[in-house]
Amino acid sequence: MPRPIRATISTGALEHNLLVAKAHAKDAKVWAVIKANAYGHGVERAARAFDAADGFAVLDFQEAARLRLAGVAKPILMLEGIFKAADIPLLHKYNLTPVIHNLEQVELLKAAPHPGDLDVYLKVNSGMNRLGFATEGVRPAYNAVRMHPDVKNVTLMTHFADADGAVGVKQQLAWFQELTKDYAAPRSLANSAALIRFPETRCDWVRPGIMLYGCSPFADRSAASLDLRPAMTLTSELIATQHLRAGERVGYGFSYEAVGEITIGVVACGYADGYPRHAPTGTPVLVNGQRTRLVGRVSMDMICVDISDLEEAYIGTPVTLWGEGLPADEVAAAAGTVSYELLCALAPRVPVADVP
Repeated sequence: MPRPIRATISTGALEHNLLVAKAHAKDAKVWAVIKANAYGHGVERAARAFDAADGFAVLDFQEAARLRLAGVAKPILMLEGIFKAADIPLLHKYNLTPVIHNLEQVELLKAAPHPGDLDVYLKVNSGMNRLGFATEGVRPAYNAVRMHPDVKNVTLMTHFADADGAVGVKQQLAWFQELTKDYAAPRSLANSAALIRFPETRCDWVRPGIMLYGCSPFADRSAASLDLRPAMTLTSELIATQHLRAGERVGYGFSYEAVGEITIGVVACGYADGYPRHAPTGTPVLVNGQRTRLVGRVSMDMICVDISDLEEAYIGTPVTLWGEGLPADEVAAAAGTVSYELLCALAPRVPVADVP
């Protein structure tokens, strides 16, 4: 028999979450962000489920090629653009839209042959200070790209650093609007948090990511309160039980010591499956649908959970690590991380099955 851990992906949840994003987007077009193998959900699967999107945003050319080979004909946005001159033929081969965010990329475009038209996004650094042209570089870059014989359309974009936090988008948005007020070009600004929280950022194209997979972009608002449904559910089973007396310990480093009698269930799931190694004692887990807690240190292939007060918990009892019934956001918060990391970290060795 195979090891009992598996992930299920609900295509119905993916479809539903896209409709929620489209409702927030109103008349704006939607780039469904499916980078990082669609946040661990599979780019081909996500593209099928997000068929109602206007285009797909990815990071690397392998993902773009996979989409085209799967028959996807919609626009594909390359969020980090080109890396080397050898990437430019791929833009034309696969009909891709690059994000241009530095002068070196502009020079690569200028030096390349001209086999056909390209749409281009020009990224403006509005204060996040990762990618994009700063104040003095925007106009020269825009003019250079706009006059390129291959370039058909230019869209201006930026990215918000704290759309989910206390700072919000006001300062970045005002700066961007002032800097680009004289440019007759479409705009793309909103990520998931901005799309939900700041309707003034919708503009022409929006770029939802985490919300499409049923997780909340906000620390203080649940996915359910935003009408989002979990797409990935990670499950396993108990494979052993142990009874501890007061003072006995469990796991590497003896990091958990029983203060009284306790029964431990051993779950076939560890950090080699994508479960966060830094998850502490107390991280929530569902055993047979009943909430309990992780105890001790996460191992490569196993975790231990407290089953002392559970009516039915024995070898073979089902366990939910996150997903349906236990939001990934909650597990991530307990582990001091974000749901993005949990979803993206799902290991290749974990079997994945589709469910409605």
